[in-house]
Amino acid sequence: MSLREAETPLSSPSNRPAGSPVGTLILVRHGQSETNAANIFTGTLDPPLTARGENEARTLGTKLRDLDVPPVTHAYSSPLRRAHDSLQLILEALDQHPSPAITVDAALNERDYGLLNGRDKDWAAREYGAEQVQAWRRGYRAVPPGGESLEITVERVWRYYEREILPRLERGECLLVVSHGNTLRGVCMRLDGLDEDEVLKLQLGTGAYRVYRIDADGKVVERRTFAVNGLEGGPQ
Repeated sequence: MSLREAETPLSSPSNRPAGSPVGTLILVRHGQSETNAANIFTGTLDPPLTARGENEARTLGTKLRDLDVPPVTHAYSSPLRRAHDSLQLILEALDQHPSPAITVDAALNERDYGLLNGRDKDWAAREYGAEQVQAWRRGYRAVPPGGESLEITVERVWRYYEREILPRLERGECLLVVSHGNTLRGVCMRLDGLDEDEVLKLQLGTGAYRVYRIDADGKVVERRTFAVNGLEGGPQ
């Protein structure tokens, strides 16, 4: 697989004293799941990885091993097995000793699509109208029946980030978070300062990952983006 990468400084050099802690945050979208491959709204469903998804996760572990980042001190995933299994495969390929501690939390779950969960996307367009389905998928505040808007998802994951992840980064730890497309879009939205329109254009394909350097004030000082097969976008 070919891999594209870009390095983007996001702020001027810090005025903090030399030696102040700088944490590393590695955000990874899980490998391809069976419902990703089948064009189905996945949401809170719990399908397994495809063979391609398993390979994406192993490839990511190998790539992370070669990155210029500190050893991972703590890893996070949602309880949905496409994320948790991806994390396990990444850690096996990373082959780090000692292995990092792992936290599994439902706050990192994918966006809940409500009645759309498990539905074929083409069927949904015929049932509810293509324009309405597009609004649910790509609108920031639109809420599918019984589900979550992207706005709700962003608020959920950001509360968890501030409570559980940020304090570790401010202490200079290196953290690996394996989660879902919409969940990670929420984290990236806040870290990159994206507005509601800009975040809708951000698509993280399966196997895509981003590396952020976070200073002791919680500010991003560097960002690097990586994508399998030269594409960062992909179906959500």
